[in-house]
Amino acid sequence: MGVWSAAFVRLSAALLLGATGCASLDLGPASQPMAATEAMLTNPLFPSNHRNWDPNLAVLPQAEMVGDQITVHNVRNTTYITETDFIVRHYNKTFKMSDVCSVDYCLVPFNDSRALAHTFLSFGLTNGEYLAVSIEVRLEADEEYSPVMGSLRQFEIMYVVADERDVVLLRTEHRNCDVFIYPTKATPTQAQAVLRDLLDRVNELVVQPEFYDSLTNNCTTNIMRPLNKHMPQRLTYDYRMLLPGYSAQLAYDAGLLDTQFSYVEATTRARVTDRAHRYKDDPDFSRKIRGY
Repeated sequence: MGVWSAAFVRLSAALLLGATGCASLDLGPASQPMAATEAMLTNPLFPSNHRNWDPNLAVLPQAEMVGDQITVHNVRNTTYITETDFIVRHYNKTFKMSDVCSVDYCLVPFNDSRALAHTFLSFGLTNGEYLAVSIEVRLEADEEYSPVMGSLRQFEIMYVVADERDVVLLRTEHRNCDVFIYPTKATPTQAQAVLRDLLDRVNELVVQPEFYDSLTNNCTTNIMRPLNKHMPQRLTYDYRMLLPGYSAQLAYDAGLLDTQFSYVEATTRARVTDRAHRYKDDPDFSRKIRGY
């Protein structure tokens, strides 16, 4: 397949599917497809960690893993005044991998289209704390996400390791999105294996940056790979993988979600939006939004 043919195929797929969910949906102006193709064909296509990044995406996390001892450097804990006005903070978190006891599947549908969503995982520790891993487009300062450009190697990918309050409140309070947190059936051993794989990827991206890809290297595909590797309930690659607003139903149908209820009832119970509003300043935020 020639360069122009490949570009046409990727553009067509991106336009048909819209965004896969790692940033807010914005298809951009009608002239964007040709500009995106021109950018792909004329710009050097090499990913980099050295750009003028959006301040909230400027610092990469890194993990030290020595036996059972884990230290994650640069866990993000941003305080938001608005979506674009915020105070960026990071801290280092040390814990034992054997203290990781659960993993939750988190879904944030887009307001523009419920078929599209951002997904991330949140790992529970035995002391009641949670650590979120959110795979996102790494935007430069004053750069806006577009699924068309995202399909043409114009953005890097970033694993954001964050305080759960950061990634939830950004979406519930400032993007006016719903957030759903579904517990999974992962055993502690399985949750630990998934997290270790994600932290390996965190370290890989420090050394070797990668392009985000709207179709193949996005928030949902990067979550599904370690889940499928370590969980017996495998998630099949169907349309719900490409339209991640439906991915929780895919996980439900595969038996991955830990619930005895119908999918509709499980989703009602998983919605934490109202509790996030209510408990946004509570020191026990993660437990309170789960209704504990």
